[in-house]
Amino acid sequence: MEVLLAAPRSFCAGVERAVDMVDQALSLHGPPVYVRRQIVHNAHVVAGLEARGVIFVDELDTVPDGAVVVFSAHGVAPAVRAEAARRNLDVIDATCPLVAKVHAEARRFANRGDTVLLIGHAGHDEVEGTLGQVPGIHLVEDVASAGALEVSGERISYLTQTTLAADETREIIGTLKSRYPGISGPDDICYATTNRQEAVIAIAEACDLVLVVGSANSSNSVRLVEVARRHGAPAHLIEDAGEIRPEWLEGVATVGLTAGASAPPHLVDEVITALRPDRVTEHRVTEETVTFMLPPTLRSAPV
Repeated sequence: MEVLLAAPRSFCAGVERAVDMVDQALSLHGPPVYVRRQIVHNAHVVAGLEARGVIFVDELDTVPDGAVVVFSAHGVAPAVRAEAARRNLDVIDATCPLVAKVHAEARRFANRGDTVLLIGHAGHDEVEGTLGQVPGIHLVEDVASAGALEVSGERISYLTQTTLAADETREIIGTLKSRYPGISGPDDICYATTNRQEAVIAIAEACDLVLVVGSANSSNSVRLVEVARRHGAPAHLIEDAGEIRPEWLEGVATVGLTAGASAPPHLVDEVITALRPDRVTEHRVTEETVTFMLPPTLRSAPV
């Protein structure tokens, strides 16, 4: 058996920054440190932090007044920030800078009077945070909803969730442009999402099977499975090596392997160990050099 490793894979800069911020918060303040929602969408990351004294909460009403609370990488609505200020919570904002950019665009478009559309998945933490930036944003989930959408306005602008499938998003935008020729918007799908999808596309046709390491609530990980399947490879999402089913490997000579941007690299190593391949070949489509600095208040904390 050969394993074809897609690269880039695993942690992106925004995820690394968010996890580092929780690490630094623990070093500075000691446990418990509260985190609103999952810091990133990966069960192993969450479990590891819980073991060190991090308490994950769905909403701020369960956080004691004055406590240290971290906002997740997916961002929050202004109403959440207002509640934190009212409760005198010590806030550490781990919102990914690329998500914060989308939030700023939503406010800018709305402030100039645009009708604002958000392409994304209902219920995802990032989408909820973006929808909460200003009233009246219209959510577009797929081509069908784009075709059925009825909006008006002199100027219509769109935004996108940062972790969407690039090919599906282009199709949705194409449908919107056919109905509203003057519509415009930025490319908000993040570099890490795009790179990981292009890396999977590059290996999919050569693989008998593609395994994607990531959690089921990780949008970018689920998209990698879908992209692999659309490019001809049977594909499965696995939390870790323990979820590999022996029947998947029957008759398989080449396994493609990648991981979503929220999945730790060591999980990929463990999958390789479990597969016991004859050789491992990495196929890299690009180098990632993006880094995001920690806020000044956290940079001096020992880890």
